[in-house]
Formats: sequence, C-alpha cells, structure tokens
Amino acid sequence: MSGYKFDFFISYARRGSVQKWLLNHFHQKLLECLADQLAPTPKVYVDREMARAVHWPSSLQHALRHSKIMIQLLTPHYFESRWCMAEWYSMLEREKVLGMANPGQPMGLVYPILYSDSDNFPPEGKERSWQNFKEFANPDPPYQETREFVYFHREVNRVAADLVDLLKQVPPWRPDWPDVDPPNPVLPPPVPMPRF
Repeated sequence: MSGYKFDFFISYARRGSVQKWLLNHFHQKLLECLADQLAPTPKVYVDREMARAVHWPSSLQHALRHSKIMIQLLTPHYFESRWCMAEWYSMLEREKVLGMANPGQPMGLVYPILYSDSDNFPPEGKERSWQNFKEFANPDPPYQETREFVYFHREVNRVAADLVDLLKQVPPWRPDWPDVDPPNPVLPPPVPMPRF
C-alpha cells in the first residue's frame, strides 16, 4: 500500500511510567486537542491498536513508513531501546533524503516531548528543541481530577497546534523512504518445567 495512512506516529520506550502516562492521559488528550485544531481529525498511530495475529515488527515498520511525523516521548530508556532507535534513525534518514533538519532547513519530521530526565541522554538526543512535559509526568488516573490537569490540557493543546503547523510542510509520500532495520523480536525465555 502506498501513501500516508497516519499523520503522527508515537515512539516511546515501554520501561518506566511513560507507557502508562501515554495510555492514561496523553494519547486521548492529544486526539481531543487535534480535533479542536483541524478537521478531519489527524490520525495518530500508537502500537496498542494492532489487530490480533499481526506480525508486530512488520506492522510497526509499516506504520512508521506510512506516517508523516514522529512524536518522540523522551526518557532515558528511549535511548536504550533498539526498537526506538530503529524508529528514530529511520525518520532521521528520511529527513536527510529530504534535506530537512539542517542549517538550510532546520525544521524536521521528529517532534520530541521530554517526559523525564535529559541529563543522561546521549548528545544526539539533545540536539533538538523539545516540549518539556516533566512537570506533567504523572501516569496515574487520579491525576485527571487535579488542578494540574487543566495545565496539562493547555500544554497538549499547544503541542497539537505545533503539530498541525508541521503537517503543512510534510512532503508527499515516497516509496523509497529509508528503513533502519529493527532488531529481531525479543521472545521471553521458556518457563522452566519442574523436575519430579
């Protein structure tokens, strides 16, 4: 299949609390705020929406290849995940092909959101300006009942406005987008059988 299927692809590491935050708060709030900014509502890919029996490495690669912009949720584990690195490097290679994210054209196709840390990121993880969400990094559902959640909504709305602006500069889809091969799926070791 050719062409774009998604406007945004959310790339994140599964360790720590960022996945819980994404699923409990950020994803739904982003969809709401994007709907307030643009019609029809932009499509956002999160890997929790895969159908059963799908080969998930291929599904992830296909979704990224057919997404316009990558939203990067930055944590220390992001830079330790070979999957996240494959996603990120694939988008960086796409930017190179297009002549983006350089002195002549500083805007790119990767939109970083800082969830935690930043002191321990590698140098290449600090080269782009990010939206700082560290003060909103509460993954628990009761957070939605707090006063701070009003400020969280305001910040996500700003992100949505930025993302809608970025959509305006996305070039047409090309079948030759570069892919950085992801690692082989990690399979859990078999459970040892008790010996009688």
